[in-house]
Amino acid sequence: MLSFRANLAFVVFAALSASPVYATTTTHHRTTGSAHSKRYGHKSSARSHRLHGQQAIDPARVTEIQQALIREHYLTGDANGEWNETTKAAMQKYQADQGWQTKLAPDARALKKLGLGPDYSNAINAKDSSFAPPPPASTIPPAASEGFAEAAGVKQ
Repeated sequence: MLSFRANLAFVVFAALSASPVYATTTTHHRTTGSAHSKRYGHKSSARSHRLHGQQAIDPARVTEIQQALIREHYLTGDANGEWNETTKAAMQKYQADQGWQTKLAPDARALKKLGLGPDYSNAINAKDSSFAPPPPASTIPPAASEGFAEAAGVKQ
């Protein structure tokens, strides 16, 4: 009976010597026939490109944005819910004045600053949560403050 190493060497040698025999190249030709497309699951090239994601801003949201821009004196007139050139220009001007990007889509920071950020009032834990700013540092007990300073390596 051969040893394990001898058997392993034989298998590796056989695999390496047989691999060039079985190596072939395959060329795939693409045909335009419908039978080929159905048989192999190819999609037809005549099919239109489907757009993904949000394509337009909801008119109710546009009305909210317009009302906020009117309140901040970047837009005049009435909010009509249409994302038109006047509204786009007002939003771009508002974002530029804040030092932010001026692309056509409203920036999240701009919407938050206009008071149109996310509404967490219906969140699961909204009843128990406080969205108020944290209390001032002067209200931290001295013992806790000393512990924070010691942990941070800061001398008081």
